[in-house]
Amino acid sequence: MEADEVSIREQNFHSQVREYTICFLLFAVLYIVSYFIITRYKRKADEQEDEDAIVNRISLFLSTFTLAVSAGAVLLLPFSIISNEILLSFPQNYYIQWLNGSLIHGLWNLASLFSNLCLFVLMPFAFFFLESEGFAGLKKGIRARILETLVMLILLALLILGIVWVASALIDNDAASMESLYDLWEFYLPYLYSCISLMGCLLLLLCTPVGLSRMFTVMGQLLVKPTILEDLDEQMYIITLEEEAIQRKLNGISSTLENQTVELERELEKVKCKKTNLERRKKASAWERNLVYPAVMILLLIETSISVLLVAFNILYLLVDETAMPKGSGGPGIGNASLSTFGFVGAALEIILIFYLIVSSVVGFYSLRFFENFIPRKDDTTMTKIIGNCVSILVLSSALPVMSRTLGITRFDLLGDFGRFNWLGNFYIVLSYNLLFAIMTTLCLVRKFTSAVREELLKALGLDKLHLSNNPRDSETKPSANGHQKTL
Repeated sequence: MEADEVSIREQNFHSQVREYTICFLLFAVLYIVSYFIITRYKRKADEQEDEDAIVNRISLFLSTFTLAVSAGAVLLLPFSIISNEILLSFPQNYYIQWLNGSLIHGLWNLASLFSNLCLFVLMPFAFFFLESEGFAGLKKGIRARILETLVMLILLALLILGIVWVASALIDNDAASMESLYDLWEFYLPYLYSCISLMGCLLLLLCTPVGLSRMFTVMGQLLVKPTILEDLDEQMYIITLEEEAIQRKLNGISSTLENQTVELERELEKVKCKKTNLERRKKASAWERNLVYPAVMILLLIETSISVLLVAFNILYLLVDETAMPKGSGGPGIGNASLSTFGFVGAALEIILIFYLIVSSVVGFYSLRFFENFIPRKDDTTMTKIIGNCVSILVLSSALPVMSRTLGITRFDLLGDFGRFNWLGNFYIVLSYNLLFAIMTTLCLVRKFTSAVREELLKALGLDKLHLSNNPRDSETKPSANGHQKTL
């Protein structure tokens, strides 16, 4: 008996070491990729060799860690879905013994833990540390800045604690719930993370419908459009004349007229950008122009339609079946049963839709007017803006598994602290979320595809000068064959 117990303890020890090693390797890969992404956008002028350089370097490492955690949260649900199907297809395969339910649960718990750590500790520390200068009367240096940062973190923690305590008292005025807030680790942090997750899901509810409609415009800018009734040579000739005219104006203006010089330089940059796009269209092959663009647009339309249909079916499931609720469904464990009706094909479709939703939500997030200034620029993004982007992406990525399960995109149960959110058990909140997502997505798509018709109607009624349907994001100006600007 003792030998069996020792053997069991050894097996448990080796399995835990193997799981931690796999988690470390996965996170190391995500960290390296995140580091290259951030250094691509980080402003090079911030690289000094002084005290500020050390502060920037520490903030860079913390932001990289946060971005890696965000990438892990995004990949968490797809990895779990594909792991479940692999375990079902090859239950006795020796080479996938490392892939088990314990590893999946561990990844979910680590994602929840690191998300809390980044959101409530690392990112506030990085921001305050970057903005700190040290208290007056103390010797300037790293220690003074760390002391000021720690004091600011303590004050921020007290402020958030008071806000959550008052909110809990207003929402649920119960003595038991009030006393449970004193339990910092078991209740307070999960409750606070539940509130952050709810705000993230509401932000996704705002960003994703906008992003689903904007994806058509973004892909249209990245791909080469078909040249139907267009003369690219004539457009190139017109653009070249405009560039030469602006260049002559710049050469003729004296250096004292700075305002006119700046405006002409901006106009010249726009003309050069248009010229580059036209040269790219001319060099593109006929297959790329006439096949790739329509195929990608049709694929986007199919994915968007499937997403809306799945949400509509989920609304019906919520009305007739309690197991459709994202919390407390009690589904089968990892590797016991397929969670998709169509098996491996259905699981692959779910993964594609999940990635499509996260890309659309990021596009929609940066398309909102309030977050326009958050858009990172290559080699010209300050560390403060990088921290803001990392926090925003972390909130969106942490709410992605919850949104996917709430909308019925997947039937995979939320594991770890993700399934402990109180609001997931509220039928009215979940139903309202699904209804709002379906309605807002439909309205955004209808507005997108009927914009040309509305513009023509406004022109026919003589209301085009009022700019009632003017959307600068979706409009593209391009020279027509006769040299005039034409808005699509």
